[in-house]
Amino acid sequence: MARRPAQSESHSDVSIRRTLFVAAFVVFWMLAISARLVYLQVSRHDSLVERAQRQQQAAIETAPARGLLLDRQGRELARSIDTTSISFDPGELFPKPLKKGEKEPTAFEMAEKLECVSSQLSSVLKLNEKTLFSQMSEAKEKGRRFLWIARRIEPDQANQIEAMQLPGIRLRKEPKRYYPNGSLAAHVLGFVGLDGIGLAGIEQVYNEKITGEPGKLFVERDSLGTAYESSEIPAQPGQTVVLTLDQSIQYHAEAALTSAIAQSNAKSGTAIVLDPKTGEILALANAPTFDPNDVSAATPAARSNWALQNIYEPGSTFKIVAFSAAIEKGLAKPDDHIDCQMGSITVAKRVVRDHHPFGDLTISDALAKSSNVAAIKLGIRVGDPAMYDYIRSFGFGSRTGVELPGETAGLLRPVARWQPSSIGSIAIGQEIGVTPLQMAGAFGALANGGVRVAPHLVREIRSASGATTYRSTPEQRPVISKETASALRGMLEGVTLNGTAKKAQLDGYTAAGKTGTAQKIDPVTKTYSTTKHVASFVGFAPVNNPAVVIVVVIDEPSGAYHGGDVAAPVFREIAERILPEMGVMPDTDFQSPVELIARETRTPDEVAKEREEVMRVEESRASTMPKATARDSRGGEIVYAVATSKAILMPDLRGRSVRDVARACAQLGLQVEAHGEGRVVRQTPGAGAELRPGQMIYVDFGRLN
Repeated sequence: MARRPAQSESHSDVSIRRTLFVAAFVVFWMLAISARLVYLQVSRHDSLVERAQRQQQAAIETAPARGLLLDRQGRELARSIDTTSISFDPGELFPKPLKKGEKEPTAFEMAEKLECVSSQLSSVLKLNEKTLFSQMSEAKEKGRRFLWIARRIEPDQANQIEAMQLPGIRLRKEPKRYYPNGSLAAHVLGFVGLDGIGLAGIEQVYNEKITGEPGKLFVERDSLGTAYESSEIPAQPGQTVVLTLDQSIQYHAEAALTSAIAQSNAKSGTAIVLDPKTGEILALANAPTFDPNDVSAATPAARSNWALQNIYEPGSTFKIVAFSAAIEKGLAKPDDHIDCQMGSITVAKRVVRDHHPFGDLTISDALAKSSNVAAIKLGIRVGDPAMYDYIRSFGFGSRTGVELPGETAGLLRPVARWQPSSIGSIAIGQEIGVTPLQMAGAFGALANGGVRVAPHLVREIRSASGATTYRSTPEQRPVISKETASALRGMLEGVTLNGTAKKAQLDGYTAAGKTGTAQKIDPVTKTYSTTKHVASFVGFAPVNNPAVVIVVVIDEPSGAYHGGDVAAPVFREIAERILPEMGVMPDTDFQSPVELIARETRTPDEVAKEREEVMRVEESRASTMPKATARDSRGGEIVYAVATSKAILMPDLRGRSVRDVARACAQLGLQVEAHGEGRVVRQTPGAGAELRPGQMIYVDFGRLN
C-alpha cells in the first residue's frame, strides 16, 4: 500500500513538467512573435510601407508647363501647349493573379495578344511593327510596368487610339513647346528636346527657371493590377522670361537680312539692333535660320548662332579704336591734317596700301574715306600698350556676357605677343577676331556718349503668379569721354555723307557708321583670299541722339563684296522701317515737312512738262489708262495714280515719308499742305478721289500705331 502513492506522485511530476514545457514554449513563441512584430513595425516600418506602396500604388511624374518667353511688349515668342503621349503597361495587358475560373494564358496566346496591340498601334502611329512588338515584348519579359510608345502625337492619332480601347495602352497629357512665330528669333529662343529640357538659346540658359516643378500622379491598384483610385499633386508651371527683343523689329531685321543674303548669294549673315542707352538687344538675326518647331530638319550650320560665335576680322569698322584713342589722348583733332602718303605706308618692312591714293586729309576725311595709312599712323601715335587697353575697354577680347550659350571671346593676343608690324595690322582691323555682338557693343559706346552698356537679352523674369523676381541691371563703364564720342559721331556721319557708306543714308534721319570689307583667310594657302570677303557695316541713327545701333555682317557675298555696297543698304532698310515704329522723329536737316516738301517740289515748268507728257500718253492709249509712278530714293515704285484728260486719281500716301510724298505730288502736279512729323497718318482727299491738276491736298504726319 505504501508503494502506490509514489507511482501517482511520479505521474504528477511528469505531467507538471510537460505543462511547464508547453507553457514555456508558448511563452517563447509569443515572445518571438512579439519581437518579430516589434521589429517589423518599428525597424522595418518605413521600408515595408514603401514596398506595399510600390505593389499597390503607381506613382507617375507629370511634366510641368514651361514658362512663357515674351518680347518686350508682352507678345508670346514661346509657350507650352497640351499634347497626347502614348504609354504601355504590360501588367494591364496580362493581369495577375487571374480571376477565379480563368486559365493561365499560353505563351502563344500572350504573343498573339501583344502582336494584335502592336499592329494596331503601328498602323496609326506609322511605326515599324516589328520594332514596336520587340520593345513591348521586352518590357513584358522584364516585368516593367511602363514603356513610352510615342510622345506628343497629333490630335487625330490620339483620337483614333483612344477609340480603340486597347488593353495596356494609356493616353496621357504632356506639354509641348510651341513657337507661334516659327523661325522668328530662333537663335535667341533656342529649342527643347523630347524630355522638355532646353537644348539651345534662352531655353537652355534659363532651363531651370523655365521648367517649373513636376507633379505626381498616384494610382491605387488592387490585387489584379486594376486601377481603382487616383490622386495627384499638380505640377507647378515655370517662370516667365521677358526678353529685350521687339517682335516687330526682329521681323524687319530678319526680312532685310534674308533678302540681302539671297540677292548677294552669300554664305551667311548677321544683323543686330541694339539700344545703346540701355544695352538692350532689340533684334538678333542670323541667316540661314531654322524653325524650332521642327529642329530635326535643320542643319548644324543653320542652328549656329553666328552673332556671337562667328569670329571674323572686322576690317575698317575697327578703325574707330585708333581714331578714338588718338583723339581721347589729345594726339589728334578731327580738323587736324594728316599726310596719307598717296596711299602707302611701310610698317616693320611690311607695306600697307590704301584702296585709293590719298594725300593730305583732315582726320575726319581720313575716316570718311577709310584711309589705312591714317589709321596706322594714329595707331603708332597711340602706341601698342595704350592701343591694347583701348581695344579691351571697347569690349574686344572678352565675352559680352549676353545670356546665350556658346559665346566666344574673339581673338586678341597680349601685347607681349605682338610683332613689330602688328600695330599696322590691328589698327585697320587685321590680326584680330571679333564677333558681331562685340562690334555692336563698341559702337554702342560711341552712340551713348562714351559709356559702354553691356549688351543683354533678358529684361526681367516673373514667377508663375506674375511677380517680378529678377530685373536686369547691365554693367556700364566709360570707354572714352563724352567729347570724344561726340567728335566720333560727327566724323562717322561724314562716312555716310561723303565717304564709303553713302548707301546707308536714311530718308528723314541722320545716320552715322563705318563700312568694313575684310579678306578671309584661305584654309588651303593660309593667306588672305582674293575671292572670299566679309562685308560689314555698323551704324547708328539719329546722329545726335542715337536710338539704335545696327550691325550688318555678310559672309562671302558673290559679285559686289564691299561693305558699302552689300551691308550698308541692309542697315538703311532696317533703320527706315523701325525708327518710325519706335516713335523716333525724323531729324534730317532739322527741317519740318513743309520745308522739306517745298525743297523737293519741282518747278512749275517741270510740273507742266510732266503733265503734258501724261496727257500725251492718255490720248494715245486705247483701253488701258497710263500709270504715273512715283519712286522712293532707292528707286522702288511706291505709289501710283491714274491720269486722265479730266482728272488725276489721288494716290494712297499713308505710311509714306515726307520725301516720298513730295516726289509723288510733284510728279502729279499737286500742291501739298503738310502738318506734323513722321509718316503719313491721314490724307485729304482720300485715295482714289478725282483731283484737278494743281489742286491742294492736305497731309497729316505722325507716329504710326
